[in-house]
Amino acid sequence: VQLQASGGGLVQAGGSLRLSCAASGRTFFGYVMAWFRQAPGKEREFVSAITRISGDTYYADSVYGRFVISRDNAENTLFLQMHDLKPGDTAVYYCAGSLRSGVPRSGRDYDYWGQGTLVTVSS
Repeated sequence: VQLQASGGGLVQAGGSLRLSCAASGRTFFGYVMAWFRQAPGKEREFVSAITRISGDTYYADSVYGRFVISRDNAENTLFLQMHDLKPGDTAVYYCAGSLRSGVPRSGRDYDYWGQGTLVTVSS
């Protein structure tokens, strides 16, 4: 599967953004999907994941209650709705897909990656 992330931009603290990740292919529903982010000078970190069919969601503590992950398997699209953004959320956000069982939180367990979209939150 090929992934294309979009929706990043510059937003003031407290604002909202919605990221999208369009997937090619007809097997999108077969992947656990996730968002990761990497801030300048920092390691990539897990943000959120969603299961294949049931849509169970998982979040990093740092974004819990502010971000909402969702997917539309009919449209082969993954979303990340971000609210109450903080300067600490500034990063390149990547969507990723995994064929592994469970819901991995390590980037090593994800097989496919989008190119990333930059989110900048000003104070």
